[in-house]
Amino acid sequence: MVSTRHDVAIVGGGLVGTSLAIALDLGGIDVALIEASPAGALPAVFDQRNLSFAEATVNALSALGVLQKLRTPTAPIRRIHVSRSGDFGRVRLDATTYGRDAFGQVVVARDFGQALEARLAETTHVTRYRPARFLGLGEGDDDARHVRIVDDTGERTIAARLLVAADGTRSAVRGALGIHAEEHDYGQTLFVARVRTERAPDGTAYERFGESGPTALLPRADRHFGVVHGVSDADADRVQALDDTAFLDRLQRAFGWRVGRFLTVGDRSRYAATSLWARELVLRRAVLVGNAAQTLHPIGAQGFNLGLRDALTLAELVAGQQDPGADALLSDHADRRREDRERTLAFSDGLARLTTNPGTLLRPLRSLGMLAADRLPILQGWLVGGAMGYRGSVPLLCRSVQQ
Repeated sequence: MVSTRHDVAIVGGGLVGTSLAIALDLGGIDVALIEASPAGALPAVFDQRNLSFAEATVNALSALGVLQKLRTPTAPIRRIHVSRSGDFGRVRLDATTYGRDAFGQVVVARDFGQALEARLAETTHVTRYRPARFLGLGEGDDDARHVRIVDDTGERTIAARLLVAADGTRSAVRGALGIHAEEHDYGQTLFVARVRTERAPDGTAYERFGESGPTALLPRADRHFGVVHGVSDADADRVQALDDTAFLDRLQRAFGWRVGRFLTVGDRSRYAATSLWARELVLRRAVLVGNAAQTLHPIGAQGFNLGLRDALTLAELVAGQQDPGADALLSDHADRRREDRERTLAFSDGLARLTTNPGTLLRPLRSLGMLAADRLPILQGWLVGGAMGYRGSVPLLCRSVQQ
């Protein structure tokens, strides 16, 4: 038996699912948010990782009233510096060239989670089921999806005219819907930490590529950098076992001396570098968003930015509609997301594969490509537009007066 009915049911209370709930609430949509974490606890995704918010994302989260809830300041990305060990050439981008103060902002994931939680507490059309676990789909009918969950009160079934899968890369909802996803393992493990260097951040974000993976430094507001260091899976356990001094020495060799000496490193976390691509975005009264729809290699920091654009496009289409799960609406959503998804995945995947390929014949081609990207305005403009989140059909909330 159906216990409750809603307009939209979102499975997943992470970055994208919560942002979508807030956006739908602004449109007066009755939302069920099904979250695995109990009240008072943030999902594991809200850890000490550093999130790079593109300009389009900053615009949208400000319009949603989320960034105003941050307890700590963000750090602007005013310049981007890209290079590869063993190749000549580099790419340098400066926001002032494009009439911007910054390409985007860096936010600590935990701080962002707290801001989302504070903003979510102000919503009036969101019912939170937590802690709750998705069990599967009921029989449903033409007008609604039936969603089986279990929470503190036991098992129950809720009905929603639209079901949204926002439950991550290993999406149980995607599996229940029978949507196939293609996966690729890059054979890399990524170590994430906070580091202090001899030179304090000056607004420059660095991406240094090597044969085993990237080493990226993002400026933080606390005079530290957030570092992502990629190693081959074969070396991952050995790197994890390094003490702080040895790990800093490894970072120094991989990155070089552009920020001086690496002085201290905080707690390290590790993540597998994989990508996933769902073959379908929509089915009858169901849609995938965020990592459930596509999971990207973190190179270029495109993942959450792309997922948020999924959510905001859906919220924009649903606003003012009597039936949020209508076939025509979902078809329109899939059409609007196609170009952004395909171009962003192609950029992320191509960059990850090209920059780690050790083939000697590719080195002059990569170097020439970097020289061209550093000197040709038309190519730089293409890179900058994508980096700031302006690919394909851009949701209205992502646009600024400068667009």
